[in-house]
Amino acid sequence: MIMIIDERIKELRGKIGLTQKQLAKRIGVTRATVNSWEMALSAPSCCYLAELSKVFGVSADYLLSLDDGLKIDIAGLNEREQEMVMQLVDYFKTSKE
Repeated sequence: MIMIIDERIKELRGKIGLTQKQLAKRIGVTRATVNSWEMALSAPSCCYLAELSKVFGVSADYLLSLDDGLKIDIAGLNEREQEMVMQLVDYFKTSKE
């Protein structure tokens, strides 16, 4: 099922346990604005898409349902740890084929 941005915002906000008011405060809008996004009465502008992406830890493409793939941030890992993660991913990919 492809989710649209209003559903994504509501889902992700719930996952991190923020109220509409708390999310609004974090990104510098009113609670009514967040409510409007979640009710599909309006959509966030590009700058707010970027802010939402940061708050939720997802890409703007994910918010817009352009990319539903799971992303793993391995930037904080050392080279050996990154290699181990990549080996695990490759293992699971090939075991399903």
